[in-house]
Amino acid sequence: MDPTSRPAVVIDNGTGYTKMGFAGNVEPCFIQPTVVAVNESFLNQSRTSSKSNWSAQYSAGVMADLDFFIGDEALTKSRSSNAYNLTYPIRNGQVYNWDAMERYWQQCIFNYLRCDPEDHYFLLTESPLTAPENREYTGEIMFETFNVPGLYIAVNSVLALAAGYTTSKCQMTGVVVDVGDGATHIVPVADGYVIGSSIKSIPIAGKDVTLFIQQLMRERGEKIPPEDSFEAARKVKEMYCYTCSDVVKEFNKHDKEPGKYIKHWRGIRPKTGAPYSCDIGYERFLGPEVFFSPEIYSSDFTTPLPVVIDKCIQSAPIDTRRALYKVKYAYAL
Repeated sequence: MDPTSRPAVVIDNGTGYTKMGFAGNVEPCFIQPTVVAVNESFLNQSRTSSKSNWSAQYSAGVMADLDFFIGDEALTKSRSSNAYNLTYPIRNGQVYNWDAMERYWQQCIFNYLRCDPEDHYFLLTESPLTAPENREYTGEIMFETFNVPGLYIAVNSVLALAAGYTTSKCQMTGVVVDVGDGATHIVPVADGYVIGSSIKSIPIAGKDVTLFIQQLMRERGEKIPPEDSFEAARKVKEMYCYTCSDVVKEFNKHDKEPGKYIKHWRGIRPKTGAPYSCDIGYERFLGPEVFFSPEIYSSDFTTPLPVVIDKCIQSAPIDTRRALYKVKYAYAL
């Protein structure tokens, strides 16, 4: 089958989540956590087998290669069995465990998208500051392991600008604020090309917002099970948080009309299955505020996001600055 007659496979691997699907679709087919659960018992058996018993060692190695899960299935398996160990192949936007990453891609292609990689072109994404060696390793896995007919690796910030295409407006110049789970980058793009020397990054990302919300809820005395507090904070962030222009006004709004602004979160205790509930108040706007007033979260980094964006544009070539100031995109992974 000619691969040009079939839609390309698109896989966007992020630190926290991976989006996968086919070109031409309005939205991804699957969104899964970027995590792999491997059965450690087979790995240990493979290591402890004597050299003379090569058959048992080989069988254990084969089973270790087959008995693994990714995404939500991996998280479920790790909770239900101590034999499975969780591995996060991407940290701070960079691939650190290539064996786990290859296993992750294998499940994405064959188990979720259910396609033959030899019949589709592939579009993968990478972080703006990814080293060339990582790109070469990605190509090696895709061509030699999965035998794909064609591969394009794009910077996710450029794709964010391309997603803003309309029939009346095709703007490929702008500043992209890429807030991921493990890294935040401010990326200037001019005519579809990343201005690499002007890329800025800050040590505050989506996971830090989740941790800050978790800390605020704990300090306020909300009765959330410790084993579920991080997951509850993450869902609160995704469902109820918003940014505001004036923090003092938001405090006054919540104090004057608590019934209007305070939300209620209901969850189920993982161990006992008993329901629990908690109130969501100031966390709704204080969580995202760490990007604009980082001193409330950490004393190690105190530069607000707008200042970093301004420094990013000012370091770009002078003939691109006017266009960069006009257009800004922000997206989260």
